[in-house]
Amino acid sequence: MRAIQLTKTGGPDVLTLIDIPTPVPKAGEALIRLTAIGINYIDTYHRSGLYPVPLPFVPGSEGAGIVEQVGEGVMDLTVGQRVAHTTGPGAYAEYAVVPADKLVPLPDELTDQQGAAALLQGMTAQYLTYTTYPIRPGDTVLIHAGAGGVGLLLTQMARMRGARVITTVSTEEKAQLSRQNGADEVILYTQTDFADEVKRLTGGQGVHAVYDSVGQSTFEGSLNCLKPLGTMVSFGNASGAVPPFAPAIISAKGSLMFTRPTLGHYTLTRSALLERAGIVFNWIAAGKLKLLIQPPYALADAAQAHRDLESRGTTGKLLLVP
Repeated sequence: MRAIQLTKTGGPDVLTLIDIPTPVPKAGEALIRLTAIGINYIDTYHRSGLYPVPLPFVPGSEGAGIVEQVGEGVMDLTVGQRVAHTTGPGAYAEYAVVPADKLVPLPDELTDQQGAAALLQGMTAQYLTYTTYPIRPGDTVLIHAGAGGVGLLLTQMARMRGARVITTVSTEEKAQLSRQNGADEVILYTQTDFADEVKRLTGGQGVHAVYDSVGQSTFEGSLNCLKPLGTMVSFGNASGAVPPFAPAIISAKGSLMFTRPTLGHYTLTRSALLERAGIVFNWIAAGKLKLLIQPPYALADAAQAHRDLESRGTTGKLLLVP
């Protein structure tokens, strides 16, 4: 089968298209013929070495496709069934072996591309807004990268929860897109200091929570946006990892809450996985949650997809197709 593999970490050019043997499912696993592959920032962290991985390595944490073969003991999947997963690694390929209990059946109302686009980012937005900091009606929240894949979904879900939503974006085009997805106020961080603008928009009070996937370049400003007892949710490193900091900082800035969550801990059990995925899929099927999916890249163009993603010039969800 064809797959994208890296034998060393570095820039997008380390992503190489090669032929490797098609994997065989062991007990408790299933072989999936992938038809759509989600591209996520965590893939760039694996590629760059920010998150160390064993080499050689096939990246990719998310995909959708057809069950081709099941291993011994797999009872609740059938050959030909449409499924999606967000377990990784190994999704940048024509086939992937996935633990059967990590596969989510795709409803008939969703396409394979919608399944690959919605699972990781959709469940992330869902747990962030409903569990990590459960937004209450009347809250004001700040969402960085408001026109990105997670940012657009976070904005929609925050509005579902009754929040006033402030987002940050880099261009007027992205600002328009953010507003179309429910943002009440949009800050162009390229033109103004976002922390100062948040304080102005909130009458000096600050926000109840910040959802920050950017990391290093926004961390201190995000803390400064919070009202006393506010919650800082740091869930990504698009600009680099947040540097070490003294806990006394979050005390001095208002006895703030700080958390660095990850999806895996919110889907530890199969029941939790199916519940969160089911909520997201049902919202999409009902038209309550809208996905913005860009034209997919060919598998061979994975390096270009990474360049585009890291340029922070993209909006919505990026996909590969084998």
